[in-house]
Amino acid sequence: MMEKDTASQSLGMTIVSVAPGAASLSMPVTDQMLNGHGMCHGGFIFMLADSAFAFACNSYNRITVAQQNQITYLQPGAAGDHLTATATEVSRSGRSGVYDVEVTNQKNEKIAVFRGLSRTVKGQHYPEDGAPE
Repeated sequence: MMEKDTASQSLGMTIVSVAPGAASLSMPVTDQMLNGHGMCHGGFIFMLADSAFAFACNSYNRITVAQQNQITYLQPGAAGDHLTATATEVSRSGRSGVYDVEVTNQKNEKIAVFRGLSRTVKGQHYPEDGAPE
């Protein structure tokens, strides 16, 4: 998935880990990501959390998309920070999933919390033996 994710790549995001129902991505905060207050623009923090959510809910090799997302910003990110978003599956039933994401900085301080609701649609990322494509 990351090979095709030019949006995440363009912001310098890297995958820390991916496991069934979980994912962790990191991203450096650059000067180009600062808003008029000199803080990391919330949209970049949201995008990091959303990308971690996407990798977590797609970790079962089923095409899964966001249905609804919500973020709460707890403190600002700053230029030079290295942010990490860690997504964890809360629930997965049928085609619906719920995932929580924590965004922390290099000091392990919480920057934001995010909740994503997912919906599995038709298709797989790669073929599996015995499974329909």
